[in-house]
Parts: sequence; structure tokens; C-alpha cells
Amino acid sequence: MSERETPAGAMDDVRTVSRAVLTATRLLVAVSARSLAAVEEGVTLPQFRMLVVLATRGATKLVTLADLLQVAPSTAMRMVDRLIAAGLADRQTNPANRRETLLQLTDEGRRTVEDVTARRHAEIAAIVERLTPTQRLALIEALAAFNEAGGEPPAMTLEDVEPYPLGWAVDLPVARDA
Repeated sequence: MSERETPAGAMDDVRTVSRAVLTATRLLVAVSARSLAAVEEGVTLPQFRMLVVLATRGATKLVTLADLLQVAPSTAMRMVDRLIAAGLADRQTNPANRRETLLQLTDEGRRTVEDVTARRHAEIAAIVERLTPTQRLALIEALAAFNEAGGEPPAMTLEDVEPYPLGWAVDLPVARDA
């Protein structure tokens, strides 16, 4: 039986649903890996996640960054050091407290986030285009329910605020009228 066929009772079978989600995550990780492979700096997925957090939050203290990424501060520091060496991030003294250091993206880091996100969006869009309108609606509903059950807020759209590339759960700045 192919994975596209739905056996009777499969809707209630947690293992069947879990297998389908795991298969989808393999696809999404592959899309992520391909989008990162095009980056000349050789950024890893965890490093890219750090870049995205910095892109969405702006200048951030190391302890806050580690907390948002749910890693130890020493792990975050090693990641930051690699990103600084690659020219994607830098440190600056916090003007409000000169004893603190803030981490931020460089222009190259911001371009990297934008380029990888654009590649990822294009590849996902190409996959979604192969679905029928009914399948697209079902996918939206299923993913919304899955994200809600997992406690993940919806990703912001360009209309809501500045680009929020991957939708990770971090506090976003409030969009203001310019």
C-alpha cells in the first residue's frame, strides 16, 4: 500500500500520523539543507537559526540568545564566534550598559538570512504548487492544528511586520506605521 492511500482507521492511528509527520519533516530538513548548501560561508542549521533570531530581534545579549535557542551560553558563544569569524555577526558594547555586549547581524549576515529564506520559500512554493487546491486547504488546516498542538505561534507575514523567515517562537518587535 502506498503512503498516499489512507487505510481505514488511519485517522485515529497515532503511529500512522506520526510516520507521515516524520516523512514531512525529512522533506523540510532536506529543503533546509539545500537552501543552506548554497551559502558560501558554510552555515549549519543551528547557526542559521541563530542568524534568524538575531535578524528578528536585533542586537541581543548572549544569555538571552542562548535562552531563546535553548542552548547553554557556552554553546551559544561558540556559535557566535564562528558567525563572527565568517563575517555574519559582530559584537558591540551595549550603549545602555557598557559592561554588556550585544550580538547583532552584519549586512552580510542579513543578506544570508534573506537569501536562504528566499531559496527555502521558492522550493516549498514549488512543492505546494503540485498540490490540488483541496490538498492545499487540507494541508493548511492540518499544519495549523499541528502547530497549535505543539504550542508554536503562526509565522508572521510580510503584511504583519518585517520578514519573519522561519516562524520560530521568539518575541517580535511591534510593527509601527512609518
